[in-house]
Amino acid sequence: MTDYRVVLLKIMAMFLVMAVGWWARRRAYINAAAARILSRLVVDLVFPCLVLTQMLRTVDTEALRQGWFLPLLGGGVMLTAMLAGWMTLPWFCPRQRLPTAVFLAGLPNWIFLPLPIAEALFGDAGVRDVLLFNVGAQLTLWSLGVWTLQGAAPSRRALRNLARNPGLIATAAGIALALFWPAARKLETAGAMDVPPGLFAAAAATQAMGMLGSLTIPLSLLLTGAQLGARPAEGAAPPFRELAAVLAVRLVCAPCLAVAGGWLLARAGFPIPDAARQTCYLIAAMPVAISASIMAERFNGDHLLSARAIFWSTVLSMLTVPSFYWMARHWGW
Repeated sequence: MTDYRVVLLKIMAMFLVMAVGWWARRRAYINAAAARILSRLVVDLVFPCLVLTQMLRTVDTEALRQGWFLPLLGGGVMLTAMLAGWMTLPWFCPRQRLPTAVFLAGLPNWIFLPLPIAEALFGDAGVRDVLLFNVGAQLTLWSLGVWTLQGAAPSRRALRNLARNPGLIATAAGIALALFWPAARKLETAGAMDVPPGLFAAAAATQAMGMLGSLTIPLSLLLTGAQLGARPAEGAAPPFRELAAVLAVRLVCAPCLAVAGGWLLARAGFPIPDAARQTCYLIAAMPVAISASIMAERFNGDHLLSARAIFWSTVLSMLTVPSFYWMARHWGW
């Protein structure tokens, strides 16, 4: 029962790093242009390095046999949250803002916030589970998520973006290397005298990617704080009842539905391993993803509602995520 303290400690440490990013944005150490560059650096370079090296380190035939369902959980968590949004949010949101509200309710921060928590709780296996979860979440984001925002099927451009997603490409490449070249998993930790001469360059490249990948968590948290520290966008704030409804679905209904889904799967004879189940619960309890604001603006959603939902759900998650995790462990969910 002490692992909820790990969650609380990690949440507090993460918020302190985000607070530095928020302060840096307010003091103009990180401006809008720098934040955009930092975001591209994290998403297109640093994060794929983490993904590839983690896949090399943790994936083998047995791990894939046991965790093949994790991409399905990634899509399932988002799908059930969006369904909950479609069922409840029409009572609180006008029709013009309803697609954005449903999108926000269904889009947790499934990578950069749960990643350090899963690593602290479950080690490399927890990181691997989050990254495999990411596959299904990305597929759902660029299909059902875009469809929800646009009110129509995703465009060819959205599908091309999915096919070119650096994180998914790195996942596929890392799994392929781990399965078809098992010796590659030792390159990241190999000493200079242990590497065959023909693999010296490959070992150097793998260790360089490992160093770059280690920057993912601190840089992403700093960027999250910087994005939260941006000056509020001009325009009328969304009514309190709309924002509160989105937050309730995202921070309360979504994790409860994840627990219910885990219970139903167990009753149906498909119990999920403890580490994967708890990681799934953590992700389901996360606040609205920072990228939701960019997606809403790009696909004609309500960026004002998005910005406020991201800010307040992130702030409130410091209380709700540890509390939910404690309840999940205390009652054996």
